[in-house]
Amino acid sequence: MEPTIVVRDLTVVRGSTEALRGASLDVAGGRVTGLLGPSGSGKTTLMRAIVGVQRVACGRVDVLGLPAGVPELRRRVAYVTQSPSVYADLTVRENLRFFASILRADGDRVLGAIEAVGLGDHAGRVVGSLSGGERARASLATALLGAPDVLVLDEPTVGLDPVLRRDLWRLFHEIAAGGRTVLVSSHVMDEAERCDDLVLLRSGRVLALSTPARLREETGADDLDGAFLRLIDREDGV
Repeated sequence: MEPTIVVRDLTVVRGSTEALRGASLDVAGGRVTGLLGPSGSGKTTLMRAIVGVQRVACGRVDVLGLPAGVPELRRRVAYVTQSPSVYADLTVRENLRFFASILRADGDRVLGAIEAVGLGDHAGRVVGSLSGGERARASLATALLGAPDVLVLDEPTVGLDPVLRRDLWRLFHEIAAGGRTVLVSSHVMDEAERCDDLVLLRSGRVLALSTPARLREETGADDLDGAFLRLIDREDGV
């Protein structure tokens, strides 16, 4: 299967720092790919490059066979940032209806998106009165409205309780099972086990692109925390 996201030799400079240093990777469709690494490793910068809103120094990013950020991709790629992207003075339902009108999405999708992220009981509440995790889920609901081919999620489960995290990961896999691409970033290694594929980043470099099982096998580690540490030790020559 052809990759839906292709990144080649991507370098991004922010100030005096190389946020990404010659990163290359492929992301497959129909799978949930986890973008893992500590804070400052380049996860958000890479995601911004994939959705076409990041200025790059060199390299290329293609999404669905097109250069990242071109107008033809605007309705096919959805991006959920760490900061909520919904209006605080509107209810959840009003937000969804507003974004549905912009996307020209069927009105039936509004209720479906709200239910999918577990906000059915809060649909009539003003977003400003919701918790941080609930606001994040409202943002995710807006991204689901247009049934995008590529869904890019920057730490979507931060601050959620274990039940909601489980339910959202189940939703991510359901979306991917329909043939769409789901790219999820996290700095929590236990979430790596929930992914089909993993991209491990450190200091702007891609340390590994693998599956959880293969990564454990290749490093001889019992868990993914240990696998990540062994990759770091190898890079540092320890």
